[in-house]
Amino acid sequence: MSDIKACVFDLDGTLTNTIYAIAHFGNMALNAYGMESIDVEDYKMYVGDGRDKLIHRILNARSNDTPEMFKKVCRVYDDNYEKDYLYDTDAYDGVRELLSELRDRGIKLAVCTNKPSNVAHFVIESIFGADCFDAISGALDGNPVKPDPYPALKAASALGVKSEECLFIGDTNVDILTAKNASMISVGVLWGFRSRTELVRAGADYIISEPHALLQLVPDKKQPSRDTK
Repeated sequence: MSDIKACVFDLDGTLTNTIYAIAHFGNMALNAYGMESIDVEDYKMYVGDGRDKLIHRILNARSNDTPEMFKKVCRVYDDNYEKDYLYDTDAYDGVRELLSELRDRGIKLAVCTNKPSNVAHFVIESIFGADCFDAISGALDGNPVKPDPYPALKAASALGVKSEECLFIGDTNVDILTAKNASMISVGVLWGFRSRTELVRAGADYIISEPHALLQLVPDKKQPSRDTK
């Protein structure tokens, strides 16, 4: 696809493996109020829509999703997470090499995440460096979050490209829906938190099982252009 100029990436489950960290801090918050821990595999189905929905889901799993308990668990979750944003968090194998090659090909890079903006910037810059991405679109109070197209379109605007010139890469149905809502080409990844079945049902344009497979979908200015679709 020779017209692709940018790649917009989800963060958790796409660039970085954070599920163990999320489960760790979620369970710490539950335990603080006498509730049993939840299995890491179950957390994979609870993430993807931001912190508030995550907390509602884990409380619902413990039949204790009341407004009062929600506030308490959020406070404990945030207090502990803020002490160590990088706890058990790193890039997936092959992701750093993929980003380097994309930059070499002249592809602009952005992150679009439902993580709070300040946390997203800290994690991304700590793991990938301050200059790896051209734009980072994280959650800010009062602004819509994925799957609303707002954060994806904000990223495209910051990159100076049209939405149809972007691949949107993510691991959940939320990411695929975000891409569709923003008129971007959706790419589902299988190394993250969700299944191929979910990505197919969401209507992903492409599904890849390894980071380097994304290179087949972007132009290589060092080679004659070829259309892979």
